Amino acid sequence: MNLGVAIFPTHDAIGPADVARLAEERGHESLFFPEHTHIPASRETPYPGGRALPRKYVHTFDLFVAVTAALTATRKLRVGSGVCLVIERDPIITAKEVASVDFLSGGRFEFGVGAGWNREEMANHGTDPRVRMAVMRERVEAMKAIWTSDEASYSGSHVSFDRIWSWPKPAQRPHPPVLVGGHGPGVLDRVLAFGDAWFPNHAPAGIIDRAKELRARAGRPVGLMVMGVPADPRVLEAYAEAGFTRAVHWLPSAPRGPVERALDEFEAAVAEFTGN
Repeated sequence: MNLGVAIFPTHDAIGPADVARLAEERGHESLFFPEHTHIPASRETPYPGGRALPRKYVHTFDLFVAVTAALTATRKLRVGSGVCLVIERDPIITAKEVASVDFLSGGRFEFGVGAGWNREEMANHGTDPRVRMAVMRERVEAMKAIWTSDEASYSGSHVSFDRIWSWPKPAQRPHPPVLVGGHGPGVLDRVLAFGDAWFPNHAPAGIIDRAKELRARAGRPVGLMVMGVPADPRVLEAYAEAGFTRAVHWLPSAPRGPVERALDEFEAAVAEFTGN
């Protein structure tokens, strides 16, 4: 099982390039950044964490700026979105950004996608929260058409364009892996419809059982990855035994010292898990 880390890349924490170099130097396979374009100052949607919204949500760099900095600073590290809120993005522009970073990095980009939880945030981007899952599917499908066709077109209820040219194409063929985030009631349907892998947040119960259901339904290879694992060798072992191919641990949005200490703690758990 590959092991990676994730961080909210804030302007007052270790920089995206520096944390990427640190992760690569210490042997981690991947690095993921989340996305929030903004946080509405007046918000009724409750934070899923069940407490006050952490300040890091308001202070993050743009996702693709952070990704580019991390990819430019490294040679082997896979860098991805964990996750890109495609329901808040123009699909033609996003397809161009994904293809560009994947091409320039030699095929090291992982495209995690999700619909998000903040209804006011998505509404500010013109997306009706009630149809956000349908919007996400169409935007991902439209991007796949752009990546894989010399002359792409798409016709849907929420996305529509006729015969466009867009280069570069991604270095990875047919396109970077689409990792579908979330663990709501319909997430397995979304993975089967347009995903290459399921990339839920770690939860104490349910994820492994649903992963078995996903594989039983798939009829094709579907990857299993998990975001937000604790520094616990028993948790890592459980995911590895269930067939997960990647586990990602959150780092604090902090200067280098606290980040290094968090890496030490996670790597100690990894060493116990691997027996090294």
